Amino acid sequence: MIAGDRTRSSLTLTVFFVLAMGGSMVAQSTSQAQPSGKTEAMLTGHAKGTFEVKVIPQTADEQAHSAGIARMSLDKQWHGGLEGMSQGEMLSSGSGAKGSSGAYVALEQFTGTLAGRSGSFVFQQMGTMTRGVPNLTITVVPDSGSGQLAGIAGTLTIVIADGKHSYDFEYTLPEGH
Repeated sequence: MIAGDRTRSSLTLTVFFVLAMGGSMVAQSTSQAQPSGKTEAMLTGHAKGTFEVKVIPQTADEQAHSAGIARMSLDKQWHGGLEGMSQGEMLSSGSGAKGSSGAYVALEQFTGTLAGRSGSFVFQQMGTMTRGVPNLTITVVPDSGSGQLAGIAGTLTIVIADGKHSYDFEYTLPEGH
């Protein structure tokens, strides 16, 4: 298989993965220990909405190609409870054939508003496909929040129906921000 075929196969796997996903998440804690040992009051929230995503294949070095790893950039526009945009990078591996196995990891930084607060934070995504059965986990990277979103924690579930992407985001934020 030549490098371009690997990129197409990994992109096919990524698209298949995204279409097959609907992973469930575990809610995060509703309190957060501070360095002093005190617990800060946290608000628990739930945001729903839609997003559009562009997945753009990127060139990878020869070693990644020979290992069957593809790299893509992500550009998303978020609507609903999350209003803003995110950009990130994804690595994936697998053939993309129906019933096959593979995996992807991604990091993306969201910038915008949530519950009337503005700032940014980073999502970490980890997905595996085991013989056609998907498993996806998307969480907020600890301590990645900035601005009025500092201290955010949470998990995100992606739902894809009729070719449209929607999300369900359970999160906590410190009350005082």
